[in-house]
Amino acid sequence: MPDPKIKRAIISLTDKSGIEDFARALVDEFGVEIVSTGGTAKVLEQAGIPVVAIDELTGFPEMMDGRVKTLHPKVHGGLLARRDLASHMKDAEDNGIGMIDMVVVNLYAFEATIAKPDVDYQDAVEHIDIGGPSMLRSAAKNHASVTVVTNPAMYDAILFEMRNNDGATTLKTRKDLALEVFRLTSAYDNAIYSWLHNELIEEGPFWEDERVVLHKEADLRYGENPHQHAAFYKRKRVGVSGPTPEADEHTLAAAEQLQGKELSYNNYLDTDAAWASVREFDMGVPTCVIIKHLTPCGIASGKTMLEAYKDAWACDTVSAFGGVMAFNQTVTEDVAREIVEVNKQFIEVVIAPDYDEGALKIFSQKENARILRTGGINPPGGDPDIRAVEGGVVMQTVDTVSEDYTEFSCPTTTKPTDEQMDAMLFAWKCCKCVKSNAVILTKGTRTVGIGGGQPNRVNSARIAVEQAGDEAQGAVAASDAFLPFPDTLEVLRDAGVTALIQPGGSIRDDLSIECANEAGMPMVFTGHRHFRH
Repeated sequence: MPDPKIKRAIISLTDKSGIEDFARALVDEFGVEIVSTGGTAKVLEQAGIPVVAIDELTGFPEMMDGRVKTLHPKVHGGLLARRDLASHMKDAEDNGIGMIDMVVVNLYAFEATIAKPDVDYQDAVEHIDIGGPSMLRSAAKNHASVTVVTNPAMYDAILFEMRNNDGATTLKTRKDLALEVFRLTSAYDNAIYSWLHNELIEEGPFWEDERVVLHKEADLRYGENPHQHAAFYKRKRVGVSGPTPEADEHTLAAAEQLQGKELSYNNYLDTDAAWASVREFDMGVPTCVIIKHLTPCGIASGKTMLEAYKDAWACDTVSAFGGVMAFNQTVTEDVAREIVEVNKQFIEVVIAPDYDEGALKIFSQKENARILRTGGINPPGGDPDIRAVEGGVVMQTVDTVSEDYTEFSCPTTTKPTDEQMDAMLFAWKCCKCVKSNAVILTKGTRTVGIGGGQPNRVNSARIAVEQAGDEAQGAVAASDAFLPFPDTLEVLRDAGVTALIQPGGSIRDDLSIECANEAGMPMVFTGHRHFRH
């Protein structure tokens, strides 16, 4: 079937930008009859463009405050009729239905409405578009004959094609436009569902029908390995409870890249881990986290950001080479100089709320280094953790348990000093940043040894002790989960560790308590764990 010339178009828009020029070209160049509704018709009429009002076409007035205007057989029959079927065309003729060859429609601004902090429920309901999606779907279904346009950015391209195709669009274009319609309407419906579900259904953190809308931001060079394809997708907010569109601020997805190469797949994962980790610490205290392969190689807080960086770097200078650094406050010139000129550190990514001018000047010496600015920092928590398994996903809420340190218990004879307790609390926070079977050694507010990601806790303790070296003497330790046997404690004791914080709760806690008492080590039980698989 040849491409049908566009003879009649229906135009009904919320976003009216560019429509006057587009409609005028349709009329003046191609003789298209314009049918329009409400405010759009007024705009076109005021521009001197001839318009057939929708009620002239249907024989019914717009009614019910505009709720009913295009829901009529003369609209949808004109859109849905198959031009290649004689029976369809006879039905149309018998019922006085003329064909509609183009639909130019965009939808009520529902998502913008529900994003308002003081949105009224009924106002939100009134911004649920019915006629618009119906026309778009009808036109898209019949893309063999009907051109459907939802985006003002497409007007010039459509006109160009019509000028070069005898007043018609090509089938390929109509197919592409139809695909965009169903992408748009599915996202629109999802936004409505999510908002209405939140308003009407009282449920736990996960819905029976969980929906995540993702928008591809960029194709990546490759995935974890060069033979794997990869892309970065940004999560699209759809008006659910809790996070709003503003919650995307200060995230990795919203960060501004100030310099450097494009981020790789592994860069995204490491940077996300670093940014999530640094957010665990008091935003009023300068803190630096250095990540390598999703694992911290140094965490430290200090009086200044320079002090925090130096202590984080010193924890494991070998692993920090080529690592990702996250800071919870503005990165200053002295920090950048220490990284680039003193330590001569190979930089993959730096992420921070901001940078002073001197820091950016120094980082510019490393033109490939990726420097990300978030503009601020969010508290711990955020979106649920989602992990893929074959054929599905598992989801969990973020580990943001509220901790009351006064409710921690000390079952050992020896009690921790204030200095030991402060160091253990810092170590306990660090546990949240390290993979399974985490054992952390700290002095003050700096890590000196980090062990994790091992099938058993004893090996994690050995790694932490080996990394700490002489610094293990006088350090305190944290374990992300309970000790099933005293062997982990024995490794720490023999290395000179002076105190331990752990969840407790093992059926063999008495063995660990006995071991700690024999060594004169205070041991604190938190009552909950920070295990990361």
